[in-house]
Amino acid sequence: MKKECPKRLKLGLPKGSLSDATLKMFAKAGFNVVVSSRSYIPSIDDPEIEPIMLRAQEMSRYVDDGVLDCGITGNDWILENKSDVERVADLAYAKQSMNPVRWVLAIPEASPIKSIADLEGKRIATELVQVTRDFLKKNKVNADVEFSWGATEVKVAVQLVDAIVELTETGSSLRAHNLKEIATICTSTTQFIANKEAYRDQWKRKKMEQVILLLKGAIEAEGKVGLKMNVPKENLARLLKILPALRQPTISNLSDDKWVAVETVIEERLVRKFIPELKDAGAEGIIEYALNKLIQ
Repeated sequence: MKKECPKRLKLGLPKGSLSDATLKMFAKAGFNVVVSSRSYIPSIDDPEIEPIMLRAQEMSRYVDDGVLDCGITGNDWILENKSDVERVADLAYAKQSMNPVRWVLAIPEASPIKSIADLEGKRIATELVQVTRDFLKKNKVNADVEFSWGATEVKVAVQLVDAIVELTETGSSLRAHNLKEIATICTSTTQFIANKEAYRDQWKRKKMEQVILLLKGAIEAEGKVGLKMNVPKENLARLLKILPALRQPTISNLSDDKWVAVETVIEERLVRKFIPELKDAGAEGIIEYALNKLIQ
């Protein structure tokens, strides 16, 4: 009697700029993913998941074709490939931050180009070719849009092209190359996408939802910490006026009926401000601890 093969979810993980942030989120979500520098087949401590690493630029095509059941990529590459995939969840992180990234149209500071209309007949370099062409068409501008394999900022700096469309999170790289933005082509966040047929499969859909729940918990916990402390009951009202909370702090009685324990979740950047104030309000035994996941 043949042994039935276990069900497995073919999951695409992005290789490249999104890789580090994605693997970090998976680790916080409780998945141990080990990636070899020479392999596109990482290992994961979940026998129901078969991970494959691909460039984010290609991910939506392989999910759309059904080679992968699901994957993680940017919204920009879904638009670029015109992929007909199920957008299951917006994971809302980028390679360096938790904010959306932007594809912007940029020109040299000294360029005579002042507006989108001035790009008529000009040459533009970008990796996001199709989206850029669609943007120009909507603005009734005819320009030569060419694919750039990299070093896009350099091409406009040495006048190989008149403008570029480049990805930015903070704008610092553009400013470092003496470039200025004249328009935003599109914004993008990280998306969990699924093949539409795979998403209709009850087992695969449930497995995807489990992974997404844990990933979103890890993302929600990013930048937050837990705080615990003890405080005299007579000082509790004063302390609660100081203490921010995700909803309401948890308050528990102690063996000494004159004291209570207070626990809450707070933005990590605020801790240094509030701990001295909490101490002045009578709090003792203040403990700060890291969060891996925060499930709402």
